[in-house]
Amino acid sequence: MPFTLGLTGGIAGGKSLVGEYFRDKGITVIDADQISRDVVEPGTEALLALVTHFGPEILSSDGSMNRPYMRKRVFSDSSQRFKLEEILHPFIKNRLLKLRDNALHADHKPYCVLMIPLLVKFGWCNLVDRLLVIDCSEETQLKRLVNRDGIDKTLARNMLQSQDTRQQRLNAADDVILNEGSTEEIFNAITKLHLLYEQLGNGEINELEPQKF
Repeated sequence: MPFTLGLTGGIAGGKSLVGEYFRDKGITVIDADQISRDVVEPGTEALLALVTHFGPEILSSDGSMNRPYMRKRVFSDSSQRFKLEEILHPFIKNRLLKLRDNALHADHKPYCVLMIPLLVKFGWCNLVDRLLVIDCSEETQLKRLVNRDGIDKTLARNMLQSQDTRQQRLNAADDVILNEGSTEEIFNAITKLHLLYEQLGNGEINELEPQKF
């Protein structure tokens, strides 16, 4: 029976790389980060709610949300980050559920993927049937985040501290891929998992033991 795979991991840990691999295999990957951008497009109810609370200064000249400004603002003040999450989460969750249900009923694939960075922290594990965590050390995360986003280490550390912890993710995981090595190594691991997930979703196997790579 088709199932929903949750894909999560710390920021800059390699989720997007894994998600792209699944897409290349024809699997629907529903990206919570993309949904979080879609729900605050100009004219949306969610963006209006944010402007009402945070003020018009969060908007760029074209009426879109100024994401770099908003990121610095909320990651320097946890109370503002909590309010941002309180406003946006219902919109994001509703869109996730609609896309998930459509994928399960219309795609005729053995599984679909919900890629949610803070799945464990948000308490959204009940949205998925199985959880895959892409894991790496916090030192690796910090280095990748600074290099990827061109931000200073203080902001990068604040972003890491706003997430669920590495141990919380590992405690919730069914399957884990350690992403500290080469791209070839991670692709080999995903290939093995994809074949197992196909067998599980197609009913060729009834159970799948936790997988660690």
